[in-house]
Amino acid sequence: MNAQTKPNSTKQRPPLPLTIGAAAALVGGGAIAFWALTRQQLNVMPIGANAIPQDALMVVSVSTDTGKWQQLREFGTPRSQAAFDQSLVQFRDRFLKNRGLEYARDIQPWIGKEVTMAFLPPQAGVTVPNPGQPAAPPNAQPTVMVVPIADALKAKDTLEKSPATQGAKWTERDYKGVKVRENQESANQSTSIAVLDTTQVLVANNPNAIERAIDTVKEGKSLAQTPGYGEALTQIQEENAIARLYVNIPAAANTSAANSSRPIPPQTLAQLQQNQGLAATAKLTNEGIQFKGISWLRPDSQRKLNTENTAKTIPTRLPTDTLMMASGGNLKQFWQDYTQGSASNPIQFVNPEALRQGIRTTVGLDLEKDLLNWMQGEYSLALLPAPQGAPAALPASLVFMVQTSDRRAAEATLKKLDEVMATKYAFKVEEAKVEGQSIVNWSLPAASVNITRGWLDGNVAFLSLGAPIASAILPKPTKALAENELFRKSTQSELAPHNGNFFVDMDRVLKLQNFPLLQIPAANRTVLEAISSIGVTAAVTSDRTSRYDVFVGLKKGNNPGALP
Repeated sequence: MNAQTKPNSTKQRPPLPLTIGAAAALVGGGAIAFWALTRQQLNVMPIGANAIPQDALMVVSVSTDTGKWQQLREFGTPRSQAAFDQSLVQFRDRFLKNRGLEYARDIQPWIGKEVTMAFLPPQAGVTVPNPGQPAAPPNAQPTVMVVPIADALKAKDTLEKSPATQGAKWTERDYKGVKVRENQESANQSTSIAVLDTTQVLVANNPNAIERAIDTVKEGKSLAQTPGYGEALTQIQEENAIARLYVNIPAAANTSAANSSRPIPPQTLAQLQQNQGLAATAKLTNEGIQFKGISWLRPDSQRKLNTENTAKTIPTRLPTDTLMMASGGNLKQFWQDYTQGSASNPIQFVNPEALRQGIRTTVGLDLEKDLLNWMQGEYSLALLPAPQGAPAALPASLVFMVQTSDRRAAEATLKKLDEVMATKYAFKVEEAKVEGQSIVNWSLPAASVNITRGWLDGNVAFLSLGAPIASAILPKPTKALAENELFRKSTQSELAPHNGNFFVDMDRVLKLQNFPLLQIPAANRTVLEAISSIGVTAAVTSDRTSRYDVFVGLKKGNNPGALP
């Protein structure tokens, strides 16, 4: 503003009392908003968050409502119900029966609504022997359990009368003003118990772990102070959750690196340190379990997430009888993210370097330069059932779709593939028409191998391996997967727009015969047979957070009796 147009300052400025009043209102409003937000975040924290060290690797909170667990036991097949009951029995015996405790007699009369268990880094449980003494046996994973006290008088009365506390050999000691009771059950198994302010009971499986919990309450950094933790929990809060989970990604990565036989490259470890945590809640519904998940980056992270959520059309391109599908918004970006974290991931679906080398040696192409460079759009990998009349040896087809960002580059690469398949592997490569649209078939009759490639809507390339399914997707499905009631129910989500889906019709997948990619071990089938469907919806909600909605549909089983 120049001198000629400068306004009269006495006319433009508000009176001083009004300025002070506005400032006070802003400060007061901000203080109220901060108090409300802080209070909301404290309310969603798991029980005992103030006693759990901030470097805990994983924290699990479970409801003590026996009605919820009874409802969960009602799902499944007879075999899966028996297996689940056995898991509950083992958990009960490990933490209660082996110590002479009975839940209904000793715990249920006074316990609060949720129990929290924290798994600490191994260093918290290391015992260094004195010089000349033999090495101590290996300790179990250091664990602290926080049990809330809903009725202090009843807790005191119940535990004092319990045969478990009367008969066991307990010793007492003082640690920083807190009375700790301990029972050395064996050379490498012990129990330490402390009561905090008549509101919480700490139970640990070694003395060092309970001391760390007490230190955390008095002066240490706790789970409740983890950056972004409270804010993340408010986004996935469930009033009636049966379980909640938190994974400390940097701490878990450090522990994995220290104990892994496979060295983790420093740059990969540094990349993982950009992450802060992963949290999830689980809630029972009439038809299964609904999970809400969130992952977030550290506040000082230099990495930022791509906030584009562009996965929206794939469910309309796949037919309604699709058995399984996984989709995303940008294949090139997905591959970059996957390769950055794969070196430290104990579960690798695909080894990046092995895939690069495999493509280079088999078809002479560079994965990144020749393929992924034009695969920057929406993509999916799906399993479609064979049409009627297809050979029994081909019960399904694996179908890959990707929206190209450069049709000309894509066509050039696909032409090279045609030449390689014909000259190097003696495939019969020929063009054909389906519903008036051009496709290219690669066939090897002697080996019953059939591959088809083509285009949908001009810019979506597809490649199918197995049964001939081109007529099911060209020019478009008669009825799309998006209209499938099971798919809609399984992937129903508040996340819109989103960045991908995963869906599996478990019943039909398990019934699929003669398909080599789905040879499932019998032990895993017991669990999977209890599931009717799985649906996942993912979205990037900010440049630092990603959200996931997961639904696991479960079959209704027999009415369960008492646990054995």
